[in-house]
Amino acid sequence: MNVPLSIADYERLAEERLESGPWAYLTGGSGDEWTLRENRAAFARWTFRPRVLCDVSEISTATTVLGTRIEIPVVVAPVAYQQLYHPDGECATARGAAAAGTGIAVSTFSTRSHEEIASASPGVLQWCQLYVFQDRGVTHEHLVEVAAAGCRAVVLTVDTPRLAQRERDLRVGFEIPSDLPLPYARAAIGDAPKNPADQFALLDASVSWRDLEWIAGESNLPIVLKGVVTAEDARLAVEHGAAAIIVSNHGGRQLDGVPATLDALPEVAEAVAGRVEVYLDGGIRRGTDVAKALALGARAVLAGRGPVFGLAAAGEDGVRHVLELLRDELTLALCLLGCTSPDELTRGHIQRTAT
Repeated sequence: MNVPLSIADYERLAEERLESGPWAYLTGGSGDEWTLRENRAAFARWTFRPRVLCDVSEISTATTVLGTRIEIPVVVAPVAYQQLYHPDGECATARGAAAAGTGIAVSTFSTRSHEEIASASPGVLQWCQLYVFQDRGVTHEHLVEVAAAGCRAVVLTVDTPRLAQRERDLRVGFEIPSDLPLPYARAAIGDAPKNPADQFALLDASVSWRDLEWIAGESNLPIVLKGVVTAEDARLAVEHGAAAIIVSNHGGRQLDGVPATLDALPEVAEAVAGRVEVYLDGGIRRGTDVAKALALGARAVLAGRGPVFGLAAAGEDGVRHVLELLRDELTLALCLLGCTSPDELTRGHIQRTAT
């Protein structure tokens, strides 16, 4: 294949290079994978309303998230076990993200520590995605390092009190190698090979709204709640001091049958009413997807599978190129919509088509 022209091209390259287990984990969903498919299908249900005769001679895709400038409104979403996709794991992803002018949310099941990532890519915007283990001491140690390594926020994933049934993983017998470095999880899970469900069974299912204060106190960082899809929980997030919300259904990997994140976004954005920042993940494959999310109320999006396709296909350069493709496609979309920046996108630029 020549130089990839789209994330779909990188997806094909990644599939060719990966073994069946890591590929199933990366691309699969839960149950019948209805929500997984809906995350993509939703982008076809929303169409643009472009404006013409606007001065679009100069366009910027830059924005800010929690006060930090990024050159594209796309942050790399947390994806576990990245050494399975490239020997440099999250360090390569961070370097690619930094080269594209953005940052990375690092999974609790990262194969590299926050300190290693910071050393590999000095100054990169780093967020810590947090799962709370039953052994709160393990989580405490994680949060101590988060602050020391210069992370800017804690992204608490709130839709995973237990792992959903992911049948692709089970069919191929996917297990996490016992020698895979997991600096924030190995102390809790031990050294024996386990499948993801075994590992996630060690998370604390009792975590509730009252724990937000404990987490904030341990890290002294803003808390971003990942996994909100209803107005009710959006309002509670604001009341309990969250700095931002990620409208997320875990990439279609948790409760099958919940709506696509793009369809849930307007409800959450309306409930928040500008009091905290709102982001979206799930199904981002094109810069036009980013534009639709921004028009419906997101300040930025998080993309996970796309950058990891790039990581598997071409390491750091693949991650960078995937993000640059999204940037270039978003630039073109803004131009053709009559906008010069992400801030100019409004609900007036998009409409829901009949279903």
